[in-house]
Amino acid sequence: MDQQKYKTENKILRLSLGGTITFTVFEIIASFVLGSKTVMTDGIFDLFDLLLLLPMFILVPFLYKPVSEKKPYGFSQIESLLVLVKYIVLLIVVINMITNNITVLLHGGHTVDATNVLIYEASLCVCCIIMYLVLHYLSRNYSSMIIKSELYLWKVDIVSTLGISVAFLFQIFLTHSPINFIIPYIDSSVAIIVALFLVKEPIVQIIKNLKELVLFSPDQQIMDEIREVVNKDISNYEYSLDFLDVTQTGRKTWIEVYVKSKNDTVKIKDFKKIQEHITKDLIDKFDQIYVEIVPAL
Repeated sequence: MDQQKYKTENKILRLSLGGTITFTVFEIIASFVLGSKTVMTDGIFDLFDLLLLLPMFILVPFLYKPVSEKKPYGFSQIESLLVLVKYIVLLIVVINMITNNITVLLHGGHTVDATNVLIYEASLCVCCIIMYLVLHYLSRNYSSMIIKSELYLWKVDIVSTLGISVAFLFQIFLTHSPINFIIPYIDSSVAIIVALFLVKEPIVQIIKNLKELVLFSPDQQIMDEIREVVNKDISNYEYSLDFLDVTQTGRKTWIEVYVKSKNDTVKIKDFKKIQEHITKDLIDKFDQIYVEIVPAL
């Protein structure tokens, strides 16, 4: 187990969990006090994020255990599965929030105290920025898939609270204007916009983690990057690249390099050196990497 990586990840997740618990409690209470659909949308999203974050604490220690014959992929596929479940649930929550707020709009909307919501959201935005900067600083040397998903959610909170603050500041200016009849529709409209902003990432991550679970090759950009390194590292030997088999699941990446000998001679010593060169060149780009050199028949 890489103790330094484990300690870093554990510290970040604990801090993120503490911040999420605190903010979720405040958001749920504030949504009832302020009567705002927008605040409730934010609170429900964070509540489900909190519930889905807890299993990660149980999983993290297992992700640092070495692979074995019994578990050739270790626990990395469980990580992909948990992240997949997390984003599916969040996507369902977001879609449900959109439909609920559309219903509110169709029934004439509702009015909230824009000043109180503005003060609350602006304060929350500042707190989210501080939390994001702290987590980003702690993850500067190491950032796993789980850490990235947490940083993304804090970034989402910053953008959503900032957007909500601007929207309700706009509502205050509309109070004595000729178009003040749109005020009852602002809260639910902002809630829908925030929810639509949240839709993209879950869809992207669901597709990505589904591909990892069924062991599909990664995106073409990653394949091209690996292929370039492999071709460079084998160019100094009497071999040529025949086929590249890359599998990513969770934080682990397996690379099988099938090579053809130019003189029908295979040297194990050369394979070992090529393996070391490829691993060294890619170790900083992938979290946990395993490279095998295989003679093509």
